[in-house]
Amino acid sequence: MNTVPPVNLTLQYQQIHDEVSTAVQAVLASGRYIGGTIVEQFEQQFAGYIGVSEVISCNSGTDALFLALRALEIGPGDEVITTPFTFIATAEVISAVGATPVFVDIEAETFNLNIEQVEAAITDKTRAIIPVHLFGLPLNMTRLMAIAQSHHLIVIEDCAQATGAEWNGQKVGSIGHIGCFSFFPTKNLGACGDGGAMTTNDRAIATKIRQLKDHGQTSKYCSEFVGVNSRLDSLQAAILSIKLKYLDHWNQKRQTIAQRYHQFFSHLPGITIPQVNSPATSVWNQYTLRIDSPSTSTTISLRDQLRSQLQQQGIGTMVYYPIPLHLQPLYRPQGDHAEQFPVAEQVAQEVLSLPMFPELSPQQQDQVIDGLKNCWEKIKNFKSDCL
Repeated sequence: MNTVPPVNLTLQYQQIHDEVSTAVQAVLASGRYIGGTIVEQFEQQFAGYIGVSEVISCNSGTDALFLALRALEIGPGDEVITTPFTFIATAEVISAVGATPVFVDIEAETFNLNIEQVEAAITDKTRAIIPVHLFGLPLNMTRLMAIAQSHHLIVIEDCAQATGAEWNGQKVGSIGHIGCFSFFPTKNLGACGDGGAMTTNDRAIATKIRQLKDHGQTSKYCSEFVGVNSRLDSLQAAILSIKLKYLDHWNQKRQTIAQRYHQFFSHLPGITIPQVNSPATSVWNQYTLRIDSPSTSTTISLRDQLRSQLQQQGIGTMVYYPIPLHLQPLYRPQGDHAEQFPVAEQVAQEVLSLPMFPELSPQQQDQVIDGLKNCWEKIKNFKSDCL
């Protein structure tokens, strides 16, 4: 039986093996493994790609968010609005600087922050908003920036899953005050290890971040404030520079795969496909369906039944994110949040991400489509051979 994994990094590496090997050998031979020309060149290339004047690379997407908050001097007594349906890092960094994350529910159709509810969450303690362009889909940045401007708030874009995505023809990471990117290997632009970056058009913010990520130093061995050690190494920068050349092509392949999934699943009863509203352009870091889960006496949701059966057919899937942030042990002690964010809680029980990577072949996608359609029909008809 042929298997289809949720993601396959080996195939991408095979395409650029020779370029990567040459670049890595050159870095190793140079003896300069931290900082230097290779990192600076990548930062300049990435700035050009995103459309900003400043890029500051760092150790990870988590560090990017943390450093952005530190640079803006957000801390104890401050509140930061964000989504409860994302990876823990988005809220964790808010807590790490001593501020309080304030969650706002999401849209069921896009999985992104419900902008209609943002303004009601703003208080005199609110300093910033962190929107997450989840699964590669930008949210409505025009409306969000208007709200932020009217309340004098900072917008820090979490672009971890959305490198190359656009809102109204403008790349994410160039619209808010700071953009934060992850180069974790499974991202659209992924390193062969950890890495991250911040983007901005504010030189003063960029200068502050550069100091923060280097122990608060203004010059060697002269630290003005407490910083951290967060650097993108030269090997990763060299690899990212190569991959950046192919990113638009790979994103186009993701879009083609997503359109084909749309075609086959848009009219399947009980299945809800992800919605992309113009002028957003998604880059499909994940392709995530919602599997309707009506209240029944069974202890196993239809989503989990379907996932189990697909696994038996060699089709790998993922569930992002099964526990919304407001229900995580880290945040639940703050109060009783039951039913406070009903959309996020429902979506967490229904989402299922299908195989999505640029090298996914038509034959593999056929296997996914046929397997899902056949098994879903059996499950819905309560046929015992698929339960």
